[in-house]
Amino acid sequence: MSTQFGPDYVRAIAPYQSGKPISEVAREFGLEEASIVKLASNENPLGMPESARLAMHAAMADLGRYPDANGFALKAVISAKYNVAQEWITLGNGSNDILELAAHAFVEPGQEVIFAQYSFAVYALATQAVGGKAVVIAAKEYGHDLTAMAAAITAHTRLVFIANPNNPTGTFLPAADIAAFLAQVPEHVVVVLDEAYNEYLAPELQYDSIEWVRQYPNLLVSRTLSKAFGLAGLRIGFGIAQPSITDLLNRIRQPFNVNSMAQAAAIAALNDHEFLARSATLNSAGYLQLTEVFDALGLEYVPSFGNFVLVRVGDDDGAGARVNLALLKCGVIVRPVGNYGLPQWLRVSIGLQAENATFIDALKRILA
Repeated sequence: MSTQFGPDYVRAIAPYQSGKPISEVAREFGLEEASIVKLASNENPLGMPESARLAMHAAMADLGRYPDANGFALKAVISAKYNVAQEWITLGNGSNDILELAAHAFVEPGQEVIFAQYSFAVYALATQAVGGKAVVIAAKEYGHDLTAMAAAITAHTRLVFIANPNNPTGTFLPAADIAAFLAQVPEHVVVVLDEAYNEYLAPELQYDSIEWVRQYPNLLVSRTLSKAFGLAGLRIGFGIAQPSITDLLNRIRQPFNVNSMAQAAAIAALNDHEFLARSATLNSAGYLQLTEVFDALGLEYVPSFGNFVLVRVGDDDGAGARVNLALLKCGVIVRPVGNYGLPQWLRVSIGLQAENATFIDALKRILA
């Protein structure tokens, strides 16, 4: 008789499904890696900025030593950029780390965590990993229903996750809606505002969430350098909150959770305004390139404010998996979202113009 280790809520976790790497698709379908287009993981198609690459090379000289555990130089840059004290900053091994730290810091087994249907899978995973009770609020037009989320808060609620823009649907909540929600949240509930795709918002949609952090001691804003800043492979993100939150996060944060090369690259990337602007411009053009074709093909899609588009590729529950497999055979990797309860849909990251064109050509052939 085999022994079962760990609590039931941990053994019940279904592992996170990441986008297929190029090497795996090449092996599985007998393709040349150079011919494969990956539009699955919302990565920046420009790659990493040259400024970050140079900073990494400089940092290599000192890799025999541990990184700065407190990330003083990187926090100084974040502090200046967002006008907050360094004591308000928590560094993470990607923003995913910040989300998980929040669950571990604030949620005990049986306590409630609220998040929206069709929101980032890690919210459910982080909740389950600490034995929390997930309270999933039905989506409103594929996005957050903040009114229903506020109404769901009880004395047992400890954490609320809000992604803006949302992944995988790409929906966006205007600043006024979030401000009204925050004003309703009781003090015992921590709100995590996950802004992984914030840099892709048009200037007229940008808002200052850090002002809300100054107003609400129970608000944690999470950011990442994996998307617009092009540092996905280095895994670096950060959270901004008042010290009553960051003190707890830093008590349970792994020592040296952000390596030396990631810290150096992040400092350079945060100061590389030209690269960020180029990334946003490329994304806007790619969005039009994809959605004009979806319109021409009569395909339903969710208007997106991130660097991806959620598109419906059929009416039956096997449509997403079927079209995804056909695309893989053509050397195009996108993201099926059946695990989100969207089996008829695919999430397509916005790539370079030529990469988008390769996907479009393959999709047209498959749907024909």
